[in-house]
Amino acid sequence: MNRPGERVMASQSYLEMEKATWRDYVDITKPGIIKSNLLATFTGYFVAAGLEGFDWLVLFHTLLGTAFLIAGGCALNNFYDRDIDPKMERTQTRAVAEGRIRPVIAMWYGILLTTLGFALLFVGVNARTAGIGFAGFVAYVFVYTMWFKRKSIWNTIVGGISGAVPPMIGWVAVTNSVDLTAWALFLILFMWQPPHFYALAIRRADEYRNAGVPMLPVVKGNGATKRQTFLFTILLVVSSLIPFWTEALGWFYLVAALALGIPYIVLAWKWFYTPANQEMNAAKKMFVFSLIYLTVMLAVMNIDVLIRGLGEFLF
Repeated sequence: MNRPGERVMASQSYLEMEKATWRDYVDITKPGIIKSNLLATFTGYFVAAGLEGFDWLVLFHTLLGTAFLIAGGCALNNFYDRDIDPKMERTQTRAVAEGRIRPVIAMWYGILLTTLGFALLFVGVNARTAGIGFAGFVAYVFVYTMWFKRKSIWNTIVGGISGAVPPMIGWVAVTNSVDLTAWALFLILFMWQPPHFYALAIRRADEYRNAGVPMLPVVKGNGATKRQTFLFTILLVVSSLIPFWTEALGWFYLVAALALGIPYIVLAWKWFYTPANQEMNAAKKMFVFSLIYLTVMLAVMNIDVLIRGLGEFLF
């Protein structure tokens, strides 16, 4: 917490800072995160709707509402983390951290975007979709950002809840029900996030330590982090098989999921036995592969829907 004197100095420094640009207001919504989550949202929608049940207007409201919800949550994350962001190289140039956007403006900006997102999902899609989206927002802003991130080594896992909601939003936008496939899509994204972020946390451990964020490698060390990475990688691959079992996706998806999942497990296993002097390079490989894995998996889901839809149309 900042002391009163520091607050006064901080408020005075805003007068000396350069004014925010439109780009700053875009950046605090974390557009990269929005893009990746919208891909997951679209995938959930397309898997549920297929070619026959595709409704462009509902999809538009689903994607736009989800985008606003995520943008609002990210803006509020920038608002709340303005005291620790300057201590980390990855976040120190954010507009709120540097003072180009005043905290109160970032707060109301985030609230406005969140309200618009919830309204779009509620009015343009259905109440259940809006409720799931808002639950993801609450998990990210209140449970993760304001609570677990600074207090518990379980912060990454708790943060994974909000990151796993987008494909469920897409599915429920079509079906208006939370069934086994909806939870399967949720699980895939949920299990993917610990291996992804643990690899990043090991590479950025010194920054997290300096900021006082109790990431797993900071508190428990790299060995414990790599053990959890291996466990969650196995759970991820197992979870990825559920959509085939529920018949939401077909054989093309199953083969691709195994072709991606088995090498991921092998990579995580090898990382577990990587010598200390090679850990950073191995962590980078894990991080890059996690991005490739998720992108290709989402693409494969969409391709599988296309293949099955065209097959039904032709035959």
